[in-house]
Amino acid sequence: MLKQIKGLHHVTSLASDARANNAFFTNVLGLRRVKKTVNFDAPDVYHLYYGDETGTPGTVMTYFPFPNAARGIPGAGEVGRTAFSIPTGTSQAWIDRLTTFETAQLAQDTRFGQKRVLFDGPDGDKFALVESDDDRTPWTGNGVSAEIGIRGFHSTDMRLIDDAQSAELLKFMGYEHSETDGSILRFVVPGGNAANTIDIERVPGARHAAQGAGSVHHIAFAVENRARQLEVREALMDTGYQVTPVIDRDYFYAIYFRTPGGVLFEVATNEPGFDRDEDTAHLGEALKLPSQHEHLRARLEGYLQPIED
Repeated sequence: MLKQIKGLHHVTSLASDARANNAFFTNVLGLRRVKKTVNFDAPDVYHLYYGDETGTPGTVMTYFPFPNAARGIPGAGEVGRTAFSIPTGTSQAWIDRLTTFETAQLAQDTRFGQKRVLFDGPDGDKFALVESDDDRTPWTGNGVSAEIGIRGFHSTDMRLIDDAQSAELLKFMGYEHSETDGSILRFVVPGGNAANTIDIERVPGARHAAQGAGSVHHIAFAVENRARQLEVREALMDTGYQVTPVIDRDYFYAIYFRTPGGVLFEVATNEPGFDRDEDTAHLGEALKLPSQHEHLRARLEGYLQPIED
C-alpha cells in the first residue's frame, strides 16, 4: 500500500465559456483566480485555476473552457460531483448567497452526518458545499467573508457501475474505507491533507457518461515532490497500470492513468507552486504561457476571450 499520496491536489473540468466560468468561481463562490494560462495541448483554450490565496494543493479547481462546447452527458465512469468544505453552521448563509445569484438546482441534504448544500455551475457542473470542522484559511478577496469562505476541497464523488476494482485501487493508493451509507462508500487517507476524502457511488445499470462542458476531466492526487511521485509511478506500473511519463505542467509535475471504472487519475507534485512565475500578490492576473507557446503570445492575446471587463 502506498503512503505517498496525501489527498486531492486539484480537480480539472470542462466549460463552454471562459467569462461565465471565471465569474462563477470568483464572484459567486469567492475563490481566487490563481493562474490564467492555456491548455498545453490546445493553446487556443484557456486553463484557469481557482483556489485559496496561493493555490494550495487540495484547494484548486481548474477549467478548460472550450468556447461553445456541448454539455456533457452524466452517467457512470465519471466524477459526478465535486464537494468543497465550508465551516459548520454556514449552510444557510450559502443558500442565501446562492439564491441571490439565482444558482441552479439549489438543494440541501445530509451525508454521513454532514450537512450539504447542492447546486449546479454554469454548465450543469455538480457541486456541494459540505459543513465540516476545517481550519484552512479561505480566500476573502472576492467579497465572501472569512466566516463562511470555502476552505478547499472536501471530497469528490466517483459514479461507478462496479465499485470493487476502484475500491481496491484507492486502498492501494493509501485510502481506507471508512463508512458506507446505502450506495455510497467513503474512503479517507489517514494523515493526509484536508482534502482527503473520496466517495464512490454505485450506479448499476447507469449509462456511461459522455464528456463535455460541465464534466470533470480528471482528478489529481497530491504527493510532496518528484521523488515521491516516481515511487508512486513505479508502484502503479508494477501493479499493471499504464502510467504516462512525468510531464512538466509548469506549476507541478504530473503523471496520469485510467482507473478500472473509467475515471482519469493524475498524481501531481506539491512543488513548485503557482508563485514560480508571479508574485503572490498578483497571482492569476497576467496571461502566463508555457515556454513552448510563448511565440504565440500576440495571436493568443488577440484570440482568447477577455474574461474580465
